[in-house]
Amino acid sequence: MSAQSTEGKLLSYSPGSPTVLRILLGTQLRRLRTEKGISREDAGYSIRASHAKISRLELGQVSFKQRDVADLLTLYGVTDPKEREPLLALAKQANAPGWWHKYGDLLPAWFEVYIGLEGAAAGIRTYENQFVPGLLQTPAYARAVIELAHEKAAESELERRVALRMTRQKRLESGLTLWAVIDEAVVRRTLGSPEIMREQIAHLLEITSGRNVTVQIMPFDRGGHAAAGGPFSILRFPERELPDVVYMEQLTSALYLDKPADSDHYMEVMDRLSIQAEEPKTTRRFLERLLSG
Repeated sequence: MSAQSTEGKLLSYSPGSPTVLRILLGTQLRRLRTEKGISREDAGYSIRASHAKISRLELGQVSFKQRDVADLLTLYGVTDPKEREPLLALAKQANAPGWWHKYGDLLPAWFEVYIGLEGAAAGIRTYENQFVPGLLQTPAYARAVIELAHEKAAESELERRVALRMTRQKRLESGLTLWAVIDEAVVRRTLGSPEIMREQIAHLLEITSGRNVTVQIMPFDRGGHAAAGGPFSILRFPERELPDVVYMEQLTSALYLDKPADSDHYMEVMDRLSIQAEEPKTTRRFLERLLSG
């Protein structure tokens, strides 16, 4: 497949997330580089950068300079204007700010990447052992979670952080499929107040009545399980050129894995979790009992 024909497919991607455009362009640049047998070190030298910068470009984690893309295409032997111009145009599109740009003062760079991926994903599978997943939180519950990490924040900042989280949830109204396995402790532990938790559990019951959200509870009596290492998410995209991405958030950073060996391993873990956890219908009955208790 030529760069031109591939890029024609990329530009047809409807959500137009700059993050996914960066990843798609990075994927094409990585393919061109490896086909020519060029190392990241040599590619970096051609654009006056390090091999680490090439790695970040190929993963779509940083913005592209038109000159850098042009130089890399020349190095990779892409000299036909009909093949170069679509990729250069894609680089320009990929640098456009996302909808979350207005919240840039609140977002660390490593989380901006995730929001872009989330906005472009077709499906997300996630395991949580501490909090209800952000896409399923009520405003009051979200505020209680946010206050844990930003207890000294001004009221206006807290409101904007909650608004950002609620805006992210609009993806559930536009085709995103979410499948979450949640540890029992998440719904047992009171966060904010008993009233906030009741509202949150009622919301989980309401949102799982639709077709695109599945929740399973991992009960205490299952003992040890496959995800003992902590929470993680797997994002899958509608474009075949994009690999699955495993996301693991830490206190001040995040880890993104996109190598098939890694994503396949985490998908196997997620499958085992889904087998170990309560089935969705049983989970709903469990939540109903909590709500009526």
